[in-house]
Amino acid sequence: QVQLVESGGGLVQPGGSLRLSCAFSGRTFSRYTLAWFRQAPGKEREFVATIGWTPGATLYSDSVRGRFTISRDNAKNTVDLQMGSLKREDTAVYYCAAKSGPVLRKDDYGMAYWGEGTLVTVSS
Repeated sequence: QVQLVESGGGLVQPGGSLRLSCAFSGRTFSRYTLAWFRQAPGKEREFVATIGWTPGATLYSDSVRGRFTISRDNAKNTVDLQMGSLKREDTAVYYCAAKSGPVLRKDDYGMAYWGEGTLVTVSS
């Protein structure tokens, strides 16, 4: 059984920064690929970033590349999303997800486990 719980959402001004965290409960965290997705009001859920089994194994959506950084801590069983230079269009519910195996892709294929989400609102 795997459980994911996001935290760190809130209200932030345009241009600001925010760090989201996702806690993973279960076994063999290091052998899961982790990802962040988001869903803005009235829009479909979209891919944000993913990280595999090694530090350099990351992918980002075009809209966040250079502004967001995904990382994982295998000692704490957590995956984080550091968000910077936030824009109003980043406003969304952010979800973390997990799948077994090392393969990275920019969609939710194979993502078997999901958190409930945390709301990020970028507004002045």
